[in-house]
Amino acid sequence: MDYKSQPVSGQSQLEMGALNGESVHESDDESLYSPEKETNNHSIPKFERGSSSGNSQASINVMLWNVYKSIKIVVFSNKLNLLIPFGPIAILVKKLYGGHAWVFFLSLLGITPLAERLGYATEQLAFFTGPTVGGLLNATFGNATELIISIYALKSGMVRVVQLSLLGSILSNMLLVLGCAFFCGGLVCHKEQRFTKETAVVNSGLLLMAVMGLLFPAVLHYTHTEVHSGQSELALSRFSSCIMLVAYAAYLFFQLKSHRNLYEVLNEDGSSIEEGSNDDESAEISKWESIIWLFIMTTWISILSEYLVHAIEGTSIAWNLPLTFISVILLPIVGNAAEHASAIMFAMKDKLDISLGVAIGSSTQISMFGIPFSVVVGWMMGQRMDLNFQLFETATLFITVLVVAFMLQEGTSNYFKGLMLILCYLIVAASFFVHEDPSQGDDNQPKT
Repeated sequence: MDYKSQPVSGQSQLEMGALNGESVHESDDESLYSPEKETNNHSIPKFERGSSSGNSQASINVMLWNVYKSIKIVVFSNKLNLLIPFGPIAILVKKLYGGHAWVFFLSLLGITPLAERLGYATEQLAFFTGPTVGGLLNATFGNATELIISIYALKSGMVRVVQLSLLGSILSNMLLVLGCAFFCGGLVCHKEQRFTKETAVVNSGLLLMAVMGLLFPAVLHYTHTEVHSGQSELALSRFSSCIMLVAYAAYLFFQLKSHRNLYEVLNEDGSSIEEGSNDDESAEISKWESIIWLFIMTTWISILSEYLVHAIEGTSIAWNLPLTFISVILLPIVGNAAEHASAIMFAMKDKLDISLGVAIGSSTQISMFGIPFSVVVGWMMGQRMDLNFQLFETATLFITVLVVAFMLQEGTSNYFKGLMLILCYLIVAASFFVHEDPSQGDDNQPKT
């Protein structure tokens, strides 16, 4: 193409338009071909240099605007984030005064909005991964708080705190979170809601398998029938944990590959929701922004969890509260803030399959992955972490799984079922408030 001929033809076209009586309108495109710019040959390189520097400056401005917008959406759009400053205050109080009760209370307040924002970032990421993978991510990052607390507790040799906090997370998800989802969904939708019964049965089976894994070491301990006293129970726990991890891996393959159609969320017309779609909703932040926020929230939670764990025993003494109540009730309520908000929100939108995937899926993940993972990590650290959760705690879990399994067997829910689950959780909370842990202070002692 002859570039020199462009101004001439452009000018001739303008002249022809003027001769024909047509009005010449100024526009951005026409200004690119104006004679004034073409007569000065030195103006083109300057324009190009200005364009490159202008584009780089514009890209920087766009990037800064996206960062500002992302911070505004994630940090300043939720009133619960007013509690975030309590995290740094807890660290400051620990450095200056060392008060265990205040450090525990402030850390608990500081972790609460972080756990909720962790769930929010996971929900945003679910827009790009689809509902099936999104539910799994929600359960995984929703349990990140409990797993981080467990790792720090294991490093400190607080095996009993690890057992009780993981147990409390299962009980909280199955009774409180699921109960609130059923209750709120039934009241808002004014009808009996339905969910996929097949997936609920699979999760109930996995939960019963987890109860089996916890029950046999406890029975072995309390019947004094170990072949090698103090060692057989630990060896059985480690072997059972490896089996449970294999079963959970097979469950992931079952859920994401071989029987993925069972876990697809359906629209009202019965068609499956495609990946990246969520009815009339859209993502508020991008995929990479969601990943970055997940990393930031997880890192900050891990920092506060260390202060929280070290203050648990001192808080138990200062507040005159049983260690079991703090570990089973208080810690999981904070850690499950993400699941709680997500399950209720989806139930109120009549998306009960997603609520069930968050609540029961989270319980399944803790029981079949979180607990065995802690046993293996304790094994690597040289800690005597086992599956003997003591008789009272194991019996509580067994009865809870049975109650929830009966609630799910019909594939329907209503506000009354939710109310029953919430009241069951209150009974469990009251039971741990008056329960004295017989093994407290003997975490690192050989079990006979």
